[in-house]
Amino acid sequence: MCLFQFTARRLVSQAHCGLKASSSKKQKFCLEMARPSSNMADFREVFAKAKHIAIITGAGVSAESGVPTFRGAGGFWRKWQAQELATPGAFARNPSRVWEFYHYRREVMLSKHPNPAHLAIAECEKRLSKQGRSVVVITQNIDELHRKAGTKHLLEIHGSLFKTRCTSCGNVAANYKSPICPALAGKGAPDPDTEDAAIPVEELPQCEEDGCNGLLRPHVVWFGEALDPGVLTAVEKELDICDLCLVVGTSSVVYPAAMFAPQVSARGVPVAEFNMEPTPATNRFRFHFPGPCGTTLPPALARHETEIIS
Repeated sequence: MCLFQFTARRLVSQAHCGLKASSSKKQKFCLEMARPSSNMADFREVFAKAKHIAIITGAGVSAESGVPTFRGAGGFWRKWQAQELATPGAFARNPSRVWEFYHYRREVMLSKHPNPAHLAIAECEKRLSKQGRSVVVITQNIDELHRKAGTKHLLEIHGSLFKTRCTSCGNVAANYKSPICPALAGKGAPDPDTEDAAIPVEELPQCEEDGCNGLLRPHVVWFGEALDPGVLTAVEKELDICDLCLVVGTSSVVYPAAMFAPQVSARGVPVAEFNMEPTPATNRFRFHFPGPCGTTLPPALARHETEIIS
């Protein structure tokens, strides 16, 4: 078993979605190393030679599309923060309120569009595939903007707003209905003075598998839940073979995703971080490009002069 697999499985067995690195782990991330380079020409030389590129993305890449993050000060829906609603316990206590929250998020996302960073990644994947090279996107985002931009090889480690899972039979299905059920039409307003809709469970989204009619939930990984082991296995395989890794718009503090790129870097693979500001992992990487991803990423992933286009 490779070093990455051993470390990943050990951490995932202990960690759940949304856990942040302890202060001791953050200190380990910040060990003194050579300052990462911001030389785009040097990065472009590495990029031109890479055969298997892994791109790890977080909320920062979607923020430029106007996607609310619900993290930090002011990140409220009505009077609750996401971590108060995105839990199995919150859904068990008040599925109507949780579905209002996710209905609001789904409706917001239907009005959002991929930004230049999403589009640059998708174009890069399409272009390099014709050269026998591969690009995989490993995203923490649940908004499907990478998919909308045209990315094909996509691993959504936290699930998707536009998939549901039955709490009875377990069936997972894509669902782009707007509204997702008649009872949620016009519901979900984020204003703190809005009253809960108190929709009866039988009127909330129901499973459409023959003879089931179980209550559906969003197919996303909630706080306190473990990530899908099948998805993690796929992530491990991609990170084991990558010869270039990009970290785009992620704070590198939420486990287990926070350890993906540092582990790749530890085996000598170049890692380039594209983020508004340095993160606890920045000094572990070869490159760091500050600024909006929609500005820094397109020139980084554009066609290199040495590429042969068939």
